[in-house]
Amino acid sequence: MVQFEFSDKAAVVTGAGSGIGRASAIEFARHGARVAIADIDLHGAEETAQTISELGGTCLVIQTDVSDAESVRGMIDVIVSEFGGLDYAHNNAGTEGQIDSSRGTLETSEEEWDRLLAINLKGVWLCMRAEIPHMLERGGGAIVNSGSISSLVGSTAGFVAYSASKSGILGLTRSAALEFASRGIRVNTVCPGYIETPLWQKYIDEDESVRDTITNRQPIGRLGTAEEVAQAVTWLCSEASGLVTGVALPLDGGFTAM
Repeated sequence: MVQFEFSDKAAVVTGAGSGIGRASAIEFARHGARVAIADIDLHGAEETAQTISELGGTCLVIQTDVSDAESVRGMIDVIVSEFGGLDYAHNNAGTEGQIDSSRGTLETSEEEWDRLLAINLKGVWLCMRAEIPHMLERGGGAIVNSGSISSLVGSTAGFVAYSASKSGILGLTRSAALEFASRGIRVNTVCPGYIETPLWQKYIDEDESVRDTITNRQPIGRLGTAEEVAQAVTWLCSEASGLVTGVALPLDGGFTAM
């Protein structure tokens, strides 16, 4: 019997202070997991924790900078101390950078390049490096890394460093999936398309036509929701996806099918 139940399991979600990360943390809690809510934005993380507590879930908040190795190690130390181990991880923390359509490959600064790769790619690697030993101690686990449709297709000017960082996550995910498959750890990537999150809401608030523009790019005819991404994340961590590892799962309403 395939189970979709995380009782007595421990999960960590980075970037859980808003958007997809918040929805993911809440979804893990709904299925009974004890959830570590990690974010550099302490206020946002505490708001997520309040929602989980109101649902009767168990959680803890850890302010974390995923681009800093000491901060990541400290995060995992707290989780293991409080929860006794770690079973699932959604490495979701990231940034889109300064979106400016006039800045392409030649105009992207070295500073911007380094910042995005430090958070989006190095951050995922640092988290996996800290998480996997504790999953091995428990006989296995599941990791989901947040990529993007920019992991799968080229991006327009303004997204050069972002696209590179998100594409790198796929190589990292597949390599780890192969390395640890025989030891009980599955590693996958979710690749969201246009999702209704605070990021896109900011641009929609500035120009309502943005909603129509990005909606029309998805054949399904609407934006995705953070909750839909979260449901995919928890499925990838569940026994229902026990045969799935090393996969890049598009959550894009058909965008990459075009």
